[in-house]
Amino acid sequence: MKKYTYTEKKDTRSGFGDGLTELGQTNPNVVALCADLTGSLKMNEFAENHPERFYQVGIAEANMIGIAAGLTIGGKIPFTGTFANFSTGRVYDQIRQSVAYSDKNVKICASHAGLTLGEDGATHQILEDLGLMKMLPGMTVINTCDYSQTKAATLAIAEYEGPVYLRFGRPKVPVFMTDQPFEIGKAIQLTKGNDVTIVATGHLVWEALQAAEQLETKGITAEVINIHTIKPLDEEAILKSVAKTGCVVTAEEHNKYGGLGESVARCLVTNNPTPQEFVAVNDSFGESATPDQLMKKYGLNDEAIIKAVEKVISRK
Repeated sequence: MKKYTYTEKKDTRSGFGDGLTELGQTNPNVVALCADLTGSLKMNEFAENHPERFYQVGIAEANMIGIAAGLTIGGKIPFTGTFANFSTGRVYDQIRQSVAYSDKNVKICASHAGLTLGEDGATHQILEDLGLMKMLPGMTVINTCDYSQTKAATLAIAEYEGPVYLRFGRPKVPVFMTDQPFEIGKAIQLTKGNDVTIVATGHLVWEALQAAEQLETKGITAEVINIHTIKPLDEEAILKSVAKTGCVVTAEEHNKYGGLGESVARCLVTNNPTPQEFVAVNDSFGESATPDQLMKKYGLNDEAIIKAVEKVISRK
């Protein structure tokens, strides 16, 4: 099995910031809007280099979405930036009516998602956002795993016509997807295996790779698939893998209701019913602690994935 290594850790939000900076230089139609969190979203460089294309709307997220929708009418490609909690839950009506229903070319870019927001606590650790956004007709939903993939996704969505939700995070995580091609809606198979399929997204992709290495020492070969696009889901890649392995574990930093796991379950039950186990938050809010403490307590790490693999294999 190919072993993935890394030489540095970087936050995925910096991948967004660097991608946006590059777009500022290469695409004159790209504009950016922020709800008083320019530094946290790493949008500073774009704002400094292109002040005429940057809109600081203040703590007025609903207004930001409305402005972004309006800007598309003139051919602009607006990227909105704030925390995932404020990017979705706070402005869901505006997104539904002004962006999704109207099919506006708005890129909703959301940082500080999931438990890894850490010490800010449950009120800011949104674990429902993927479900909220994937249920909107026509909305593309992307959840990236590292700095490189986030930058690549930022560049890709500028070329894509239609509303997009791009989710990323605050903590520094291993950079291991360098030079990997990024195609919206196309899964990336990271390892080959015959015993179990591990379908992971976001920060759980690295944990899945670590789990796969440890499972190999137990004689279990795992096929790890990086699902960066939650919607549209690459059903072909999933079905091809489970046809070989006969069971699947899904892993995500999200509530088990409404996230990647449920999308995979729907895919399987309508095509090839297969034993599945979920590594996700078990229908609860988070709490205040370090990201590592939270990921361990809520079962979102390599150890939890290994347990889920052993359980699902026993069900084959």
